[in-house]
Amino acid sequence: MAGTEPEWSRGDRAKAAAKLMVGWVALLWLLEVVDVVSGHALDGLGIMPRRASELVDVVPAAFIHFGFAHVASNSIPLLVMGFLAALGGLRRFAAVCAVIIVADGLGVWLISPANSNTAGASGLIFGLFGFLLVTGFVERRPLGIVVGLLVGAIWGTSILLGLSPLQTGVSWQGHLVGLIAGVAAAFVFRRRAEEPRALQR
Repeated sequence: MAGTEPEWSRGDRAKAAAKLMVGWVALLWLLEVVDVVSGHALDGLGIMPRRASELVDVVPAAFIHFGFAHVASNSIPLLVMGFLAALGGLRRFAAVCAVIIVADGLGVWLISPANSNTAGASGLIFGLFGFLLVTGFVERRPLGIVVGLLVGAIWGTSILLGLSPLQTGVSWQGHLVGLIAGVAAAFVFRRRAEEPRALQR
């Protein structure tokens, strides 16, 4: 119909999703290089709980890491899960990520232990895991269900370990809030199934 935007092909969506996530992960590495060169000046963008002045760091904290090993541990799961989530549409993906990042940052600010400094993309990763795990069931889409099951099989064990309060030096609170936010986003941003066409006989 004239005046409507042409829908992207699957190949176009995959290319756009891949470019977005490669760029996102590259940005995380670039920021860590800047952090190291500047004497770790960016570490202050982490979230210190229950301080009003720290609320401005809710979003930046998701892009800051404490060392290259920290970035490396988050890069592959963010790249893969972000790519899979972005295949469903870049606008929806941006909205999902925004909800996860903000909710996770606020959760960390509220419930993390005193005198802690929390940063990193793992809250977003746990959120994307939750989103991918349930969105196929929420939307009743077989392919989405298969993707969710595969993601669960590959990362389920590490996700469970990341939720354990027994781990030291890891924000299980941020992981938990991120996971909950991702599951909630699957419901909030679910795609409606097409209405069945009425056929006469």
